[in-house]
Amino acid sequence: MDRRPGIRPRPSLKRRLDAAARFALPAGLTALAMLALAAPLGLPAQAELQPQFVLASVFFWTLYRPASMPPVAVFLLGLLADLLGEAPLGVAVLSLLIAHALVLRWRRGLARQSFLLVWIAFAAFAIAAALLGWAATSLLRVRLLPFAPVVVEAMLGIGLYPVLALLLIRVHRGAAAPELA
Repeated sequence: MDRRPGIRPRPSLKRRLDAAARFALPAGLTALAMLALAAPLGLPAQAELQPQFVLASVFFWTLYRPASMPPVAVFLLGLLADLLGEAPLGVAVLSLLIAHALVLRWRRGLARQSFLLVWIAFAAFAIAAALLGWAATSLLRVRLLPFAPVVVEAMLGIGLYPVLALLLIRVHRGAAAPELA
């Protein structure tokens, strides 16, 4: 086998499957967690938790592993969130795609910041997404919806992010482990 620089052996099926699994891990885990949150678990404010969980996951993976959270995956996750949630179709898709685009735009500066500044940035995203969802749903239903659930949803997202980020950091480091031999 030729070992000159730049020429590499063809990846085995095992390596290709491993690379595909590492690539699909963020969106796949997010979708599985969304399905689990859609089950009747009896958690308080469970309906408000799901959109913020998806936002936190998209925010995290777009910031730290953008190649594994492409716009198509964000769109599909938003569509799944819309189908599982109570908001009109397209509301979650819109807010997640906007958040994804903004995180990608600010990624270079944001990824270098301390966790506290990243958390503050996420808090702004959580508040904006909750407000956008409330405004779009109110507009599409042609009536002003109560505002209290928006506050609860945003606060849940802001409080959820540190715990979720801790778990996702472990997953991210595990998925970045050396490839199979």
